[in-house]
Amino acid sequence: MTLAANPSTSLESHGALPALRRLLRRRAPARPGGEEAQEPSEALVRALCHDMRSPLASLEALLGALERPAGPAADPAEVLELARAQTAHLASMLRTAAATGGAAPLGRGTRRLGDVVRASVAASGLPDAQLSVRLGPGAEDVAVADARVQRILTNLLENAHRHGDGAAVRLAVRCRSGWVDLALTQAVVRPERLLGHLRTDSPPPDLTGLGLWSVRRQTGELGGRIVWAEDGASLTLTVQLPDR
Repeated sequence: MTLAANPSTSLESHGALPALRRLLRRRAPARPGGEEAQEPSEALVRALCHDMRSPLASLEALLGALERPAGPAADPAEVLELARAQTAHLASMLRTAAATGGAAPLGRGTRRLGDVVRASVAASGLPDAQLSVRLGPGAEDVAVADARVQRILTNLLENAHRHGDGAAVRLAVRCRSGWVDLALTQAVVRPERLLGHLRTDSPPPDLTGLGLWSVRRQTGELGGRIVWAEDGASLTLTVQLPDR
């Protein structure tokens, strides 16, 4: 079945994305020399505008295929399968957006690391069969900083979910004197691309690297650091954060 977006109901014709862009231009403070500032919240909206266009257009096309009386009839089962895939993709984007900072703050004050891990796993969308979690001795009850720790871990897990091609994910949580380690291991086809997102100072234009850029930014805010190690096809990212 060949699908095309319905021009009469396209996102651009409704003006939602152009309106968001205009709002960003009005709110962004100007930098010397005319360069626009890129605050994290503005980078997030720009990335959502960029990445949501394709799945939303696909959903519009699927609805249009069901509504058209002329031409070959669409297979309802195929339409349903495609629609589910697109809505799952959108849900994944919104999880990344929430973890990056688009959602309301999840609360200030310290939190138990075990609670943070469970909440992050639940928010990531990773299937149970794909993820294994191991908490080291004493890690369950260690106190860690505010909601940013959960956002960091959710972003790491969500990135593994969206871009890991179904490869198994191992999360090891350890505590040591004054620090906690969040180590995530997965087979990665292009580790240099992933690591590039962790090295950049500027937010990327889409959601592909925005979550990892956010991990780097929030880890730095909390006084932590990120280290990595390759073992054959597997890459282990370890976020090291001071405990509270």
